[in-house]
Amino acid sequence: MNYTLHQLHVFLKITQHKSITKAAMELHLTQPAVSIQLKNFQDQFDVPLTEVIGRKLYVTDFGKEIALAAEKILNEVHAINYKTMAFKGQLTGRLKISVVSTGKYVIPYFLSDFLKQNQGIELILDVTNTSKVLKNLEKNEVDFSLVYVLPESLKFEKIELMPNSLFLISNSKEQFEKRIYDKNILETIPIIYREEGSGTRYAMEKFIENNKLKVIKKLELTSNEAVKQAVLAGLGCAIMPLIGIKNEHKNGDLQIVPVKGLPIQSNWNLIWLKEKKLSPIGIAYLKFINEEKERIIQESFSWINI
Repeated sequence: MNYTLHQLHVFLKITQHKSITKAAMELHLTQPAVSIQLKNFQDQFDVPLTEVIGRKLYVTDFGKEIALAAEKILNEVHAINYKTMAFKGQLTGRLKISVVSTGKYVIPYFLSDFLKQNQGIELILDVTNTSKVLKNLEKNEVDFSLVYVLPESLKFEKIELMPNSLFLISNSKEQFEKRIYDKNILETIPIIYREEGSGTRYAMEKFIENNKLKVIKKLELTSNEAVKQAVLAGLGCAIMPLIGIKNEHKNGDLQIVPVKGLPIQSNWNLIWLKEKKLSPIGIAYLKFINEEKERIIQESFSWINI
């Protein structure tokens, strides 16, 4: 047998996702490249590792055993790498951060230089909705979470990173003649919602409730990206964070509809459990954020004050 660490890594991801397509997305590889790696790996065994039934991929019992072995081998390789870097005096280990979906437009800029300075750190970044982000935090499964709706039931510490503004948006083909509209315009146009558990939906529903508005829910979608595409297609309007529509607004594909009481203002917050014992990596990351956040905001987000 002559399998490689790369093949072990690819096979492990396939077994975790039970999908070549999803494994390819996580590994930042093409689907054919992952399929080739799986075939080359499979060819070294006389017993099937996977099987496809009705276009669905299943991992055989033997494949599950090989996946467990692959995970152990890869963990040992990581341990060797960490020990080597630690011997050189570098920070090593994993940094786990859970991020609300719109936070994917924010958090990379607050991580890039830190990871470049500390190449022994492996980043695990989970992007999901607010409800799941807070569950990850509550279970102590992550070091930090990035949110703009703060939890009411958890004791936490926080660092405010930057403002977050939510506007009413429409595609550029819609005609809005007034310079500024009253809040009841939301009762006259179809509104596209995020799913339950989303921070964007929570902020929007609070605004609607506080202003006693009766809003027509046109659609409910599971990501801000999906909402944005629906607005672009003319299916309705939405209240969305400005950070998520930068390019479309700049290009004139989306417009901000001026409404009294909007934007909804909040802040992006990096939060962690109050009683959490931070690792040396966590402590170093907080130090980096405190020292560098103003520079990062100036360099990467100065455009946000429209």
